[in-house]
Amino acid sequence: MGIKMKLSDLTGYNPITIQCHDNPDADALASGYALYTYFKGAGKDVRLIYSGRNVIQKPNLCLMLKHLEIPVEYVAKPEELVGDMSGYRLPGLLLTVDCQYGAGNVAKIPAEHIAVIDHHQIEAADMEMSEINPELGSCSTLVWDMLRKEQFDILDLKLGTALYYGLYSDTNQFSEIYNPLDMDMREALPCEKSLIKLFRNSNLSLRELEIAGVALIRHIYNDDYGYAIIKSQPCDPNILGLISDFLLQVAEVYTCVVYNEGADGYKFSVRSCIREVQANELAAFLAEGVGSGGGHHEKAGGFISKLRYEEVYPTLHSEAFFSERLNDYFDNTQIIDAREYEIDISGMESYVKKRMPLGYVLAEDILPAGTPITIRTLEGDVDMTVEPELVIMIGVKGEVYPNRKSNFEKNYELTGKPYHMADCALKTVYQPTVHNRKDGSVLPLSDYAKVCIANGVTHIHARELTGRVKVFTAWDREKYTLGRPGDYLAVRCDDRHDIYIVERDIFFKTYEKKQE
Repeated sequence: MGIKMKLSDLTGYNPITIQCHDNPDADALASGYALYTYFKGAGKDVRLIYSGRNVIQKPNLCLMLKHLEIPVEYVAKPEELVGDMSGYRLPGLLLTVDCQYGAGNVAKIPAEHIAVIDHHQIEAADMEMSEINPELGSCSTLVWDMLRKEQFDILDLKLGTALYYGLYSDTNQFSEIYNPLDMDMREALPCEKSLIKLFRNSNLSLRELEIAGVALIRHIYNDDYGYAIIKSQPCDPNILGLISDFLLQVAEVYTCVVYNEGADGYKFSVRSCIREVQANELAAFLAEGVGSGGGHHEKAGGFISKLRYEEVYPTLHSEAFFSERLNDYFDNTQIIDAREYEIDISGMESYVKKRMPLGYVLAEDILPAGTPITIRTLEGDVDMTVEPELVIMIGVKGEVYPNRKSNFEKNYELTGKPYHMADCALKTVYQPTVHNRKDGSVLPLSDYAKVCIANGVTHIHARELTGRVKVFTAWDREKYTLGRPGDYLAVRCDDRHDIYIVERDIFFKTYEKKQE
């Protein structure tokens, strides 16, 4: 992946050329504009460019460039920058944004020094300098986070609007957001909402209207599982969402996937209207091993790297790939409703919770009772309302879940020590935050957390999973938790309907076999 880098690492170079991918979209333009602004402010000789066969023509992008005054230049022939390209290299630093140097979607320009900032799957593994995070919904988010780490506050309304629209466009109008950093940026940026509305309502060209119409005529439908697949002609990713939203309104279609093929891979959109299929989880399943996917329970999407795809599925046509993955998804997944399921414990072993430090917060120590809050974690947002009995637990992965005070006091010892996630959690990539939905204020959860230790009272039966299992717990009938092969299905000894999933990477860190 290359050396983890900061923007300040690049300020030693001059001049700096920032290159968007060919035929850039809103995310590439916004990311490039933000980097241009940063380096310009650092006194650098900087240019923002793109190449490809066509000058930007989409109405929404033309309006974006005009109203936000983005100084991007079109370079029809990259060799014009470096003479005949037979030996001369672009001086200073070439920084590719929302793409990776040498990939199929960006003109390759020889340069003295090269750096990459991108949010797609890694393709240029041998880059000397790179910052690549495929877990983010947009490159705009990655650049925003890098700017934030440099104490570069985004106060300019035009720049804030650009980054906001970059995320908006790349996540299908926010319907495919799943990373907490994406959500944080969306809420933190200054933004001129009237311009977003203008760009949004200028997004569909007559050509794309025709593409959507033709795509809906040709589809694959599976009667057994009620899913549909459509392959569209190349178009803006938002058009995929438009097609899939329309397709899901068909009475016989409960789940659908709409995708198209680009130079560097396959962009796809997923929709579901049944509780047994969470669109974000299905999107992640489809992209597993070849890309990334996520979003909301009803709307999600993803991207499959062509390079990875051709390595793993060298002879499989894309339509066959999506059909086979969907059939595998439905054929090989067991669904358990904990309230009704009669679990057989004969093949399960007994375990007890280890005495290990966890975090806890009494909700009323943060905000008054009755306050609606959202806890933002790496696993997603958790909505709660502050109550006298509510205890917010922080698990070994940094995950957050509710507990009742009476149950908590019975099963845990309170140490009174301050909680530090870096000492207690396996994952510290993102610190959970509490969002007050009344006034919009944001509070770090760890500022209020203390350490507790399980007292060994919690006994469970558990077995290792050999297939995919979805569990609707006794306290949530609408959203399931997913167990994969190697994870553990667990049930409390004193309540046969308290059934849940424990991921493999934390099971043995959390539980140990009960001594007879």
